[in-house]
Amino acid sequence: MAQKAAKQLAAKNTTTLNRTHLISLANNVLFLFLRLIIFRKAYNRNTLTLYVLLTAPAWAIEFWLEKIGRPQYVENGELRKSGEDLDAKGLTEFMWDILYWTWACIAAAALVGNGAWWMYAVVPVYSAWMASTMILNMKKGMTGMTGQGNSGGDGGEGSGDSKRQKKLEKRGGQKVQYR
Repeated sequence: MAQKAAKQLAAKNTTTLNRTHLISLANNVLFLFLRLIIFRKAYNRNTLTLYVLLTAPAWAIEFWLEKIGRPQYVENGELRKSGEDLDAKGLTEFMWDILYWTWACIAAAALVGNGAWWMYAVVPVYSAWMASTMILNMKKGMTGMTGQGNSGGDGGEGSGDSKRQKKLEKRGGQKVQYR
């Protein structure tokens, strides 16, 4: 069977995107139904403004995931492009996190009210924390490359030798030469 992996990815992407659209539709209809019809007394002008403003990133992300993940077929039903992997690490994973968190905020705002939109403030805090840990880890890695500080071994200052290299040198083995 030709392109088995591509066909599996296409089927998985189609299922994931269809499920995503259904959950999003249900969540948004629930919000509009509860806020505009059931809790009509609690409705004010800010409700709809906050809803549109704070769900816009989720709509944009959902549109982007649809664009990159939806498989494309030629006229005879043959797979032309399977789409990007929607389970990829990095930015795609972060976009799914934003989408899930927005859905949670929509559901909470539908049930509790406009005060639940403050949950969305977690996103920039989380982003800042992730960026700071990434920068600190990069900084640690760079100090090892430049020879600054001790590399964590028992040896001399800034020697950078691994434990195995030190053992070999103690036994009189070959000394590793650096250029």
